[in-house]
Amino acid sequence: MAQPVTHESEHTITVAAPADVVFGLIENVGQWPVTFPPTVHAEQIERSGDTERIRLWATANGAVKAWTSRRELDLKGLRIRFRQEVSQAPVAAMGGEWVLERLPRGGTLVRLLHDFRTVDDDPASAEWIRQAVDRNSDKELAALRDAAEQREQRADLLLTFSDTVRVTGAAKDVYDFLDRADEWPRRLPHVGRVELTEDTPGFQTLEMDTRTADGSTHTTKSVRVCFPYDRIVYKQLLTPALMSAHTGEWTVREDGADTVVTSTHTVVVNPGAVPGVLGADAGVAEARAFVRDALGRNSTVTMLHAKEYAEGVARG
Repeated sequence: MAQPVTHESEHTITVAAPADVVFGLIENVGQWPVTFPPTVHAEQIERSGDTERIRLWATANGAVKAWTSRRELDLKGLRIRFRQEVSQAPVAAMGGEWVLERLPRGGTLVRLLHDFRTVDDDPASAEWIRQAVDRNSDKELAALRDAAEQREQRADLLLTFSDTVRVTGAAKDVYDFLDRADEWPRRLPHVGRVELTEDTPGFQTLEMDTRTADGSTHTTKSVRVCFPYDRIVYKQLLTPALMSAHTGEWTVREDGADTVVTSTHTVVVNPGAVPGVLGADAGVAEARAFVRDALGRNSTVTMLHAKEYAEGVARG
């Protein structure tokens, strides 16, 4: 019986930053959604010493895929090995390694290695996977370089904040309002158009036209991962000019007879866009305040309408 074919790839980049800094960015899975363009959501499931299990949701050739991986972190050797525990078709198995090398002038050579097998050794699947690996690896390495080289400035550009609304209604009804984004144009005053697709249950692609306070409209495109009936996480693939990255989360939890709904945003401000959007005299501080106000206002409006909906259901 023929042995399954194992395909291999290697992608490299040189980063003008210390290896320990680069290693830390790769290790910190929780920040991957705002660091790596393909990553929609990431969670550390467990960690014991230098071994951990992580759960990832990421785009691959435009589709959302999810998997659990085990990682072995070797800071001394500057290596992080990973292996998918259960792969998602057409991937039968996948693993690899981040390998870092200190360079004489203080930089770091990063090598990203992959090996994979396909379901039934299908050649078309192998080509699909290779394209996804090539595309995602190039994006991840470029983003890793930028995050490492701009780490001091990035601390000022990164912004996380939350808003909360209390609801006298059922958590499921609040969740349903947030889940049914296709109904938002008739339910929310700041939403003009929505195109929602959900080819795989729980994985949504959402394109939306949103009206801003000055009357203008901007278009965003997001991938959402839904966890009924308590959480929806998302990442914008197409962001407004002021943001180079934007991820968010809706959480819905019961609190006695009430429900508490919270909207959390994590944003990376795009400094190059600030003068064109806010004027020549504006800086990062003004951009942070503007983004905080605009996103917080729209999210709060959404939660208040979810509150009205759920409380209406409760009243019958």
